Amino acid sequence: MYYYAMGLVLLSAFFICFAQADQHLSTKQCENLGFTGLALCSDCHTFAEYIKDQELVSDCLKCCSEDSDDATSKVIYSGAILEVCMRKLVFYPEIVGFIEEEKDKFPTVKVQYAFNSPPKLILLDDDGQLKETIRVDNWKREHIMQFLREKVKPSSDI
Repeated sequence: MYYYAMGLVLLSAFFICFAQADQHLSTKQCENLGFTGLALCSDCHTFAEYIKDQELVSDCLKCCSEDSDDATSKVIYSGAILEVCMRKLVFYPEIVGFIEEEKDKFPTVKVQYAFNSPPKLILLDDDGQLKETIRVDNWKREHIMQFLREKVKPSSDI
């Protein structure tokens, strides 16, 4: 009887997890998780190649939109701002490493210091207006660089 009850509990837990995997989160919930800029599900799959945390990938998939077959659906931004609180930089050695050693490789990316701001990429359109924001608290330097290579124009066309 005990094993039967445990089996039912495990089976119920499996179905609950499976049902939650298909649900989409609200914009606010996604923003709180740091996935506001990863609008396309293909971005989540790319994200999964670099981040091996299944829970993070699952959260990303709950926040994404299905890709269209149109090649122009792959959004490329004109520039980006890496915003971070200068006082909190000590907690983000990967961000510091990017700023000190890699940032110059990305001329369309600026660093902006804002009090109490978590590390985030603010992605800009052709007019320099905010289009998307992505928190990068736990990203490795290589992941930031790869994302910028794929999503931000390498130089200004002005």
